Amino acid sequence: TVNCLDQHVEKSPNRVALIWERDEPGTAVHVTYRELLDLTCRLANTLKKYGIQKGDKVAIYMSVSPLSVAAMLACARIGAVHTVIFAGFSAESLAGRIMDSGCKAVITYNQGVRGGRIIELKTTVDVAVKNCPSVKHVFVAQRTDNKVRMGDRDIPLEEEMAKAASVCTPESMDSEDMLFMLYTSGSTGKPKGIVHTQAGYLLYAAITHKYVFDYQQGDVFGCVADIGWITGHSYVVYGPLCNGATSILFESTPVYPDPGRYWEVVQRLKINQFYGAPTAIRLLLNYGEEWVKKYDRSSLKTLGSVGEPINHEAWQWFYHVVGEGRCTLVDTWWQTETGGICIAPRPSEEKAEIVPAMAMRPFFGIVPVLMDENGKVIEGNDVSGALCIAQPWPGMARTIYGDDQRFVDAYFKAYPGYYFTGDGAYRTKKGYYQITGRMDDVINISGHRLGTAEIEDAMADHPEVPETAVIGYPHKIKGEGAFAFIVLKEQTAHIDRVKEELKTIVASRIAKYAVPDHILVVKRLPKTRSGKIMRRLLRKVVTEQSGNMGDVTTLDDPSVVKEILDAYQKYKEK
Repeated sequence: TVNCLDQHVEKSPNRVALIWERDEPGTAVHVTYRELLDLTCRLANTLKKYGIQKGDKVAIYMSVSPLSVAAMLACARIGAVHTVIFAGFSAESLAGRIMDSGCKAVITYNQGVRGGRIIELKTTVDVAVKNCPSVKHVFVAQRTDNKVRMGDRDIPLEEEMAKAASVCTPESMDSEDMLFMLYTSGSTGKPKGIVHTQAGYLLYAAITHKYVFDYQQGDVFGCVADIGWITGHSYVVYGPLCNGATSILFESTPVYPDPGRYWEVVQRLKINQFYGAPTAIRLLLNYGEEWVKKYDRSSLKTLGSVGEPINHEAWQWFYHVVGEGRCTLVDTWWQTETGGICIAPRPSEEKAEIVPAMAMRPFFGIVPVLMDENGKVIEGNDVSGALCIAQPWPGMARTIYGDDQRFVDAYFKAYPGYYFTGDGAYRTKKGYYQITGRMDDVINISGHRLGTAEIEDAMADHPEVPETAVIGYPHKIKGEGAFAFIVLKEQTAHIDRVKEELKTIVASRIAKYAVPDHILVVKRLPKTRSGKIMRRLLRKVVTEQSGNMGDVTTLDDPSVVKEILDAYQKYKEK
């Protein structure tokens, strides 16, 4: 926290650290570095008063706000370890993470507000902590004026902070002490608590923030990710604050109160860098250009994309419509486990080319290699393989909490001596990297290896198909076949025509063998709250294991599962 707060308070205490774009449109709150330090110290002293010490784990279950940022920094200041749990996860998911990490306290809000709806945070925490004996205290802040039940272990946070001292001496920490844990899904379904430490993580977040986005002092940096996700940790909180930046906290959704929300915020807050997810761009692309063009976007200098490979149509729309063809667009590849951006078009030589929809260039100190099936390094260009990283970098995760062996197995066993990313990549003729999708989303059709992302990308080029998800399913003759789920734009009438056109596109973009055997139209795809498509659920639908769906609580809306099952049954009967 000294790097994120104290150093800036000494030099420029009244510089704005955070601009909280609340859910209610047009009600931004500005917080200076001095104010954020004050909030952080009071919160830190409150935690100490209730017995939280260096090394203790604290769960943060809050929507994006200055207070939730202060909660993260307060933990860091006293040497406690925060684990932020996205404020939309179910009580079951929350309890699982609290128990796995052994949290002594939970910090939450009475309620959250998102897209005009109230989210019951405290009620969810109540249900979760019933099964969590490690939790001694629940600190409850007020986001709305509504009263919630307060029990024996509940503490009204703001009341306590008002009584606390506004000075808190930072704990002295070793460079390899734990800073935070963040849970991410593994291929097995049981979430893994990824561990990041003090010095390397902060250095890497700060330096990637500065160079990938060409952040200049005085810029307003707008990353619209939630703090419950690694992107929020690295590029809403730690990276920007370490660099003394002004960082946007976006509490709302891209379509509330209408699909112009992002661009209205860009105009009003004069945002210079805008960093968001392809899933949101694809959603907005559906609503047409007028929502973008309504607002002045001349403040924008850099656009960024994060979370999954961005498809060509979304890239072009983002670049030409949003950025008016004059902003640098960086498609960034990295993971919860890498701590920060590893491959992106910038930094590079001045005016160096950017190839659409490609992450391209490794960041300083990142040494990517492609491996073949036999664990041998693939030399040369115009080749594809498993993406590995050949030497350590400061931001890399140190372990999976409480399970070193799982960490070794997941990342270092497949290719000994290398970090295996789980992704496949293509190195172009010029030596640039393109991520082709998860290796576990790779299907093998008649001996041809194929990333499902490649088929999705081809189909997403169809103007009437905003979203697609492709999975492999067992095929009697080909070994595996491709099964496509597609979402259509509302006015589409000729479903059969669209399906034929899609097959033609895939055949021409990839090959005949890549054409999906089945194309099923659904209203929407099953997504996690950070916008990732849960393909494992689609696999279970198609392989008819719907009785065994596993944990669906991490879905944005679990009711989507029944919708898709019904559509699949109708399709089968037909």
